[in-house]
Amino acid sequence: MLDLSPQDLRAHATEALTRARARSTALTDAVDDEDLVRQHSKLMSPLVWDLAHIGSQEELWLVRDVGGREPLRPDLDEIYDAFKHARADRPGLPLLGPADARAYVREVRDKSFDVLEKAPLSDGNALQRNAFAFGMITQHEQQHDETMLATHQLRRGEPVLHAPAPPARRTGALPSEVVVPGGAFVMGTTAEPWALDNERPAHETHVAAFAIETTPVTNGAYLEFLDGGGYTDPRWWSEEGWAYRAEHNIVAPRFWRREGDQWWRVRFGVHEPVPHDEPVVHVSFHEAAAYAAWAGKRLPTEPEWEKAARFDPATGRSRRFPWGDDEPTAEHANLGQRHLRPAPVGAYPAGASALGVHQLIGDVWEWTSSDFHGYPGFRAFPYREYSEVFFGPEYKVLRGGSFGTDAAAIRGTFRNWDYPIRRQIFAGFRCARDLTAAERG
Repeated sequence: MLDLSPQDLRAHATEALTRARARSTALTDAVDDEDLVRQHSKLMSPLVWDLAHIGSQEELWLVRDVGGREPLRPDLDEIYDAFKHARADRPGLPLLGPADARAYVREVRDKSFDVLEKAPLSDGNALQRNAFAFGMITQHEQQHDETMLATHQLRRGEPVLHAPAPPARRTGALPSEVVVPGGAFVMGTTAEPWALDNERPAHETHVAAFAIETTPVTNGAYLEFLDGGGYTDPRWWSEEGWAYRAEHNIVAPRFWRREGDQWWRVRFGVHEPVPHDEPVVHVSFHEAAAYAAWAGKRLPTEPEWEKAARFDPATGRSRRFPWGDDEPTAEHANLGQRHLRPAPVGAYPAGASALGVHQLIGDVWEWTSSDFHGYPGFRAFPYREYSEVFFGPEYKVLRGGSFGTDAAAIRGTFRNWDYPIRRQIFAGFRCARDLTAAERG
C-alpha cells in the first residue's frame, strides 16, 4: 500500500476494516449468547468483551479523535479499558450484552466510514496521514480477532469453526538449515505507512554470521524431545522454566495428551492424532528454549530472525516480506484463519526468503531469545500503552504471525511480545546456532 492516492487509500482502508469486521462477526456469531458472555478461561476475556472493546477503541480513535465527533458512549470508556481491568475480572463488569454490543459496534462503524470519507489522508495530522489511524484500528481489531480465535481454542464443546485443510507440502527435501551471512542490514522501518511505533525507525544493525533452520520445528521433531525425556531432565531448562514446568506439571505442548502409544491433540473441538509434519504450536518460550538446548542449538535473536526473513544478499536491501515487497497471498503464507491450523512444512515455497528460509510469515508465531525493547530513536505514537509500557525483560519477542494472523496485521518488521510462560497463543519456534570455527573460515 505504498504511495497510494487518497482515493485508493480510502478504498484500501474500507476493504481492510470490512474484512476485519466480517471476521469479528464470524467469530462471535459462531456461538450462542450464553457462550458469548461466558469466560472460557481466566487467561481470556469473554468474547462479548472483546467485541465491544473493538468498538470502544474505534470510537475513541476514529470517531472522536480523527473525526472530532461527539462521544457515542463515554460511559463505556472505563469498562473497556484493557489497562484498568485484568482479563480474569472482566466478567464481573457491567458489560454490554450480545445484542447491545453488536448494535454499538455497527453504529461506531457507520460513523467511522463517514469520517473516512471526509478525512484529509494526503496531509493532515499524523493520525490522518496515509490513513494511519484507520490502519491502526484495523490491526487492533484483527489482533483481537486472533485473541478471540485463541478463546475458541480454549472453549469446550462441539466444533463451531470450520475451514479447509491447508495445502500439502509442495517442495522436495529441504536443507535442514541455511547460513545467514554476517554484516549489517537495515532492521525496522520508517517508510511502511501502517507500521506501528515499535517497528520504527529503520536502523542499521550488525549480525554475526549464523545458521538458522529452514523451517519451524515440527511436531515430529518435538516428539523426539518429548519421548526422549525432555520434560523430565532439568539440564535443558532454564532455572525459571524448570520451576514453572514443575509447578504446573507441564509434560507436553498445551492441548496434547497421550493415549496408549500415540499423542493426540484437541484443535478447536476436534480430537485428532498429532500430525508429525506440521510446526509445533502452543509451546511457551521456556519449552522452545529447552528443546533448542536439547538439540544443541538456541533460539534466534530478534535481529537474526529479521535478517533471515528480510535480507536479500543479491541487493543488500531489506525486503518488506521474505518473498519480496508484494502483499501476502494464499500462495505465500498461511494467514487469516484460512485453515485453522499450521500447514505442513514445505507448503509455501513461494513464501521463502531470499536466503531460502521457509514459512517465516504465518503458520506459527516464532519465539526469539530477545527481550522486548524499543529501537534506537523509538518514539511512542500515538500512545505509550501500545508498546512502550511493555518494554523490559518480562516479555519475549515473537515474530512472523500465525495461521490466525490477518495479512493486515503482519509484515517483515511486525513485532509481537508476550510473557515467556504463554502457551494458549499460536506460538512455535525454529532454532539457530553459532557457526563453528571451520564454518567461519
